[in-house]
Amino acid sequence: MFRNFKLVPNIIFGRGCFDQLDEIIGQQRCSDDSWVVFVTDDVFQSRPFEKAIPVHGNDMLLWVNVDDEPKTSYVDELTLKVKSFAPSLPAAVVGIGGGSAMDLAKAVSLMLTNEGSSVQYQGWDLIKHPAVYHIAVPTLSGTGAEVSRTTVLTGPEKKLGLNSDYTVYDQIVLDPLLIKDVPKDQRFYTGMDCYIHCVESLQGTYLNEFSKSYGEKALDLCRQVFLDDHKDSDDKLMMASFFGGMSIAYSQVGACHALSYGLSYVLGTHHGIGCCIAFDQLEEFYPEGVKEFRQMMEKWEIRLPQNLTRDLDEDRMNKMIRVALNLDPLWENCLGKDWQTIMTPDKARSLFLEM
Repeated sequence: MFRNFKLVPNIIFGRGCFDQLDEIIGQQRCSDDSWVVFVTDDVFQSRPFEKAIPVHGNDMLLWVNVDDEPKTSYVDELTLKVKSFAPSLPAAVVGIGGGSAMDLAKAVSLMLTNEGSSVQYQGWDLIKHPAVYHIAVPTLSGTGAEVSRTTVLTGPEKKLGLNSDYTVYDQIVLDPLLIKDVPKDQRFYTGMDCYIHCVESLQGTYLNEFSKSYGEKALDLCRQVFLDDHKDSDDKLMMASFFGGMSIAYSQVGACHALSYGLSYVLGTHHGIGCCIAFDQLEEFYPEGVKEFRQMMEKWEIRLPQNLTRDLDEDRMNKMIRVALNLDPLWENCLGKDWQTIMTPDKARSLFLEM
C-alpha cells in the first residue's frame, strides 16, 4: 500500500512577501469577531519586527520561549491559554520563528481540536480531527518544519512527533529577508539539519524517486550555501529547507536523528546542535556525508561541543539509548529490517560515549 501524504497546499515565496501576510490571514477572517493567534518566538519581543506582525485588535500575540526543545507539557499549557482567550476557536494559528516555534504552532493548532493531552498523540497517525487553519512564517531555515507532517515533542516518556496529515501547514510564507540576520552559528546548525536530512534520506532503504528528486536538489543548495559564496544564499537556504523537508515526507531520516533524539531527551541538547554532534560520529554509516560536513565546519569555523556524555550515570545513559532505539522507522531506513542486529544497545552506547 502506497502512502498518501498531504503536502502544503499554499506557498508564497520571495523577498518581502511577509508584507502580504495580513492579506493572506484576512481570507480566514469570516466575521467581525474572528480572531487569530500568532505563536511567535519571544526573541522578537520588544524588537522592531514585533511591529511588523499584522495583529488586529481582537487577536492574540502569544510569545513562546524555545530555549528548551518543545515539550508536551508546554504545548498543553499554550493550548489552555489560547482556549481561555476567547469563547470561540481562532480563525487561524500563525507560527513565526524557527523550527521549534513552528512545531509549537502546529501542535497548538492540533490540540485546539483534539481532546486530552498532546502526550496521547505522540506517534504516527493518532490525530483524530483536522487542526485549526495554520500558517508558517519561518525566520530560520533548515529544519523543514514548515513543510513536514510532524511536530517533534519531548514527552514524559519519549521524544516523538505528532506525525499526521493534519499536522501539515495550510499555508507557508517564505521570505528570505527574514533569515538574513541570523547569527552564524545558529544559521550553520539549523542549515546542517537540512543537510543531514538529505544525506540520511538519499542513503536510506526507503529511498524512491520522489524523495531523491527533492533530496538531491536540497543537498546541492546546501553545498552552495555552506561551501561556496553566493549573494543569494538566504534564498537558497530557504529553498533547501523546503526541499529537504519534502525529501523526507515520502521517505525517512536515519541514525543521526535517532541518536540526536536521545541527546535531546536526556541532556536537552537543541536539535540542530545535537544532529551535528551525532553526525560527526557516524562516519561508519555516512562516510562521504561526514567528510563533507567536516569541510563545512572548517569553512564556517565551527567547533562542536565535546564530552557531553562523559559524566552520565548509568540510568541516564540507558534512558538515552532507549529513546534512540525506540525509533524503528529511522533505524530501518538506515540499516534495513534487521537493524537491531547491527545497532545493538552496546553499539549505541559506544557512539554516545564519543559525543
